[in-house]
Amino acid sequence: MKNISPIISEAADAAIAAYHNAKNNVGLSKLRETHRMGKDGTPTKLLDELVESAVIEKVDSFDINILSEEEGFIDKGSSVTLIIDPVDGTGNATTGIPFSAFTAALVKDSTFIEGYTYWFEGDKAWWAKRGESTSYKTSCSTQLTTSTISMIRPKGNGEKFLKVAKACHKTRILGSSAIEGALVAEGSLDAALDPGSNTHRIVDLAAAKVFLEAAGGVLVDLNGRPFEYTTDITQRWSGVCAASEALAEKILELLSNS
Repeated sequence: MKNISPIISEAADAAIAAYHNAKNNVGLSKLRETHRMGKDGTPTKLLDELVESAVIEKVDSFDINILSEEEGFIDKGSSVTLIIDPVDGTGNATTGIPFSAFTAALVKDSTFIEGYTYWFEGDKAWWAKRGESTSYKTSCSTQLTTSTISMIRPKGNGEKFLKVAKACHKTRILGSSAIEGALVAEGSLDAALDPGSNTHRIVDLAAAKVFLEAAGGVLVDLNGRPFEYTTDITQRWSGVCAASEALAEKILELLSNS
């Protein structure tokens, strides 16, 4: 990661330090208390607040825009925006399940140019920059029947979730879309998706978009909406991260009649 942007490097350092400080010094029951409502319309837990505030304070001197799950859009009048989810997988982190991440992406003039995701408990990072070579390569899977697919937990009647689970080889529910997108890019998962609940926000998948484009995968929306830069933190998608365009098309076809 020798070419990682200083702003992402410093944001990550701040997030990692704040996360471990909170986990080491504040009880889990306190960290999962709702601190306020985030600008995305979902509850902000104390852990989210502690990590986000540390990151925003650290990167303030760079004088670029920030788009965060909790604080929303902080407009500095810049052509560059740092998109962050301070803790992706808060539900895991605040109950002791070791699967949560800091994730960030840089956008310039509406183009996603750099992505970074750090798995807090696993001490593992993924990073990619648009136009630069990467060691990541998807599995290139094209068939549902041989694919391992991670999904957001079923919501509503769970019909679409069950349809994918029955059609694929193996199913996982991991609880961190940011890490799951990275795992698709590196070839550990064949796909990761939201089977129709419109849960994903731009902060969940911005870094994954960069990873997947570099690694030969694709990011599409179940309902055909383009995944584009927006400062509207309330906008939602049912994202499909897939190892190949062919696999993504099979997933979309499978669920199109549900």
